[in-house]
Amino acid sequence: MAMRVVASIVGVDVAKLELVTYRDDSEQLETIANDKLHIKKWLNTLPAQTAIAVEATNIFHLDLVDLAYAGNFVVYVVDGYQLSNYRKGVGGRSKTDPSDARLLARFLRNEGDDLRPWAPPPAVYSTVQSLLRRRAVLIQGRTQLTQSWANDKILKAALASYVTSVERLDLLIRKEIKVALKEAGLLDQVARCEAIEGIGFLSAAALVMAFTRGDFQSGDGFIAFLGMDLRVSDSGQKTGQRRLTKRGCSEIRRLLHNAAMSASRSAAWKGFYQYQRNRGKATTQVLVMLARKLARVAFSLMKNKSEYQSKTPVLA
Repeated sequence: MAMRVVASIVGVDVAKLELVTYRDDSEQLETIANDKLHIKKWLNTLPAQTAIAVEATNIFHLDLVDLAYAGNFVVYVVDGYQLSNYRKGVGGRSKTDPSDARLLARFLRNEGDDLRPWAPPPAVYSTVQSLLRRRAVLIQGRTQLTQSWANDKILKAALASYVTSVERLDLLIRKEIKVALKEAGLLDQVARCEAIEGIGFLSAAALVMAFTRGDFQSGDGFIAFLGMDLRVSDSGQKTGQRRLTKRGCSEIRRLLHNAAMSASRSAAWKGFYQYQRNRGKATTQVLVMLARKLARVAFSLMKNKSEYQSKTPVLA
């Protein structure tokens, strides 16, 4: 897609407390506080037709992209891994906040025609994603403490009380996810996904959440959004390793991996799993293949709003 005509391109390196900005038309570097008041004042200094490239962070870039989008600026959120590879590709020798701001502006100037402008996600997407990520932290903490304290008799009672508390919090988060999906009118879509062998409520919620993020025209686009498409590295007669791009939300991929492990033991998918293992593929490889199959089936059900019909066991 062609990038719309712009008056100026700005690169913004994001940190928790400050933003380092670079305007390529005036070669001006500026540092501003990363809060709404200072961001609004800075945006008012930009020409009307300005495109802004922002490095993605966990949450620290969100105020900027929200305010810039509301101000009718064209915003591009650039993945940090992608920017790192771009730096290497153009021979960048340093990584500082100013150099990254310049690099973001250069990246948008040269690659903008192939980039998709950022648009705010549906409210349900942000809500469910936040809840899923918080749950992941909760469960990770429980797992670490359980492994560390399990054999300590002195801490056994305290551990049991902690696990009980975590389970209550887990249940609360699940209820909040269900409420958010219900308010968005998406529980029918969740039920369609849950009907697939191996997919439970959380996996279904994650898939529905991802589906709401964009107008996906095909299963390939949906798989790419999940970061479960393959990065191919072939040259001449050499066939390189295939690796997942792992772009997008890692928690969705973790939940799909768990769903694939469950599905591999079901009558519907056990044959497929064993067939691929017998062909010499590693367990992880087969689980990734199965996770992609589950995601494609779920996408088809959601896209067509059709109901899942369990078929004969899949062998290939």
